[in-house]
Amino acid sequence: MGTSETTVKVFIEDNELDWEIVGEGVKRKIMAYDEKLMFVKVSFDTNGIGVLHQHYHSQITHVESGVFEVEIDGVKRILKAGDAYIIPPNLLHGCVCLEAGVLIDMFSPMREDFIK
Repeated sequence: MGTSETTVKVFIEDNELDWEIVGEGVKRKIMAYDEKLMFVKVSFDTNGIGVLHQHYHSQITHVESGVFEVEIDGVKRILKAGDAYIIPPNLLHGCVCLEAGVLIDMFSPMREDFIK
């Protein structure tokens, strides 16, 4: 039984998606989602800031490239390409980009606030 492409887009081509500016030196692409899961690509210039925030969604992030100082629940770590982190619901978190790079965010359930 296959998934209808009219319900959920099953093939995603990066070059067909536009970047959305979300802060100074920070932009994102909503790559794919359904009601249970969302995949977002976030590009940071050096010194770009992912401001401290919290949400009820579970989040897993993969550092695709660059170097980031990541803060989760008051604890800071320097993470680089290949590293990852998980953020349980409602924990305060954010990051500062030390070397330009890209984060791959996965959210469950999907971030309704990202959809216009």
